[in-house]
Amino acid sequence: MITYIDIAWTYNERRTKSEVMSTNQTDKSIHSASQFKLSGNIQSSIPFGSGHINDTFKITTDSSDANLYLLQRINHHIFNDIEALMSNIETVCQHLKTKIAHLGESEVLKRTMTIVKTKNDKTYYQDEQGAFWRVFYLIPDTRSYDILETPEQAFSGGMAFGQFQKQLSDLDPKALVEILPNFHNVEFRLSNLRKAIEQDPENRVAEVQDLLDYIFAREEKMMRILNMGRAGELPLRITHNDTKFNNVLLDAQDQVQCVIDLDTVMPGFVAYDFGDAIRTIINSAAEDESDLSKITLNIPLFQAFTNGYLSEAKDFLTDAEVESLGYAIHLLPYMQAVRFLTDYIEGDGYYKIAYPDHNLVRTRSQLKLVDELEQHQGILQDILSGSLMSEG
Repeated sequence: MITYIDIAWTYNERRTKSEVMSTNQTDKSIHSASQFKLSGNIQSSIPFGSGHINDTFKITTDSSDANLYLLQRINHHIFNDIEALMSNIETVCQHLKTKIAHLGESEVLKRTMTIVKTKNDKTYYQDEQGAFWRVFYLIPDTRSYDILETPEQAFSGGMAFGQFQKQLSDLDPKALVEILPNFHNVEFRLSNLRKAIEQDPENRVAEVQDLLDYIFAREEKMMRILNMGRAGELPLRITHNDTKFNNVLLDAQDQVQCVIDLDTVMPGFVAYDFGDAIRTIINSAAEDESDLSKITLNIPLFQAFTNGYLSEAKDFLTDAEVESLGYAIHLLPYMQAVRFLTDYIEGDGYYKIAYPDHNLVRTRSQLKLVDELEQHQGILQDILSGSLMSEG
């Protein structure tokens, strides 16, 4: 299942694999890695991971301490304020480290991301071509999953993101920059949809009127979290904003190790993290499944993730925030459908498509998920309430 697709299908994804993995790029990665304070001499640079946004390499050295490093070329076409981006990550990492300092240095290095600075004591390096690079310690003996497989994994994922929010709950959101403004602002997304309808450059509006009717009939309901925030009922927190399952590292026993990929960490409402995780976990089908009959809810995974999340988050959530979790379950697939449909009406210029109606299929798939969630609202709400009581 694809998450964070609104960013993933932009600039980076449109380049060919040969460009990304070229020998020239590997040479550049070694040169860039040499600008950082690494232990020992660089032995190799190997493309690493399955991320869509940044080009990532595993760096090995001949150091006796056996440290491995993760080098990334930051996609500055998406993140155009590198100084703010890295400041956010550094602030969050340092705060997380203080929370677990009592565990000792070796455990801290395993449980939080660690920035390796340049030889000039900066958090990033800009090369002669204008590209930006950064280095983290590569956390050993961990694994991640692109697709969640068991309730036990779901519980660990929920615990990881709940713990992440809890550890950051006393850090002032003003300490961070909103690196992607309006990222989860449904009013902004609906405004973009209305502009697309008005312009209708590909004459597609008439064929999707049924979908537009469905979307706008739910507009008021989908504004609840935003309105609660504007009314001061929801505190602004520091949230992850990309809670797909492979952004959690687990140990060999599938226990929580570390939350990674902090590029989108910024001020927000906790419900957005919860809702986006549920959007990907609860759907039994792919995000672009054309056979809508296959889109059903995996209730056991929902329950396991919710139990894990609330086992940590119950310690700091307000009553209003707990209420907002139920709204977020519906909001995030709805908002993703709005974005897919907007792109379809505009002519498919934003998301990568595999065939002409791909964005339309994605839209129908997400709205079918919304429909399933609405039909099972009572069951899901009972699980939320029961999980909170069992953790109380």
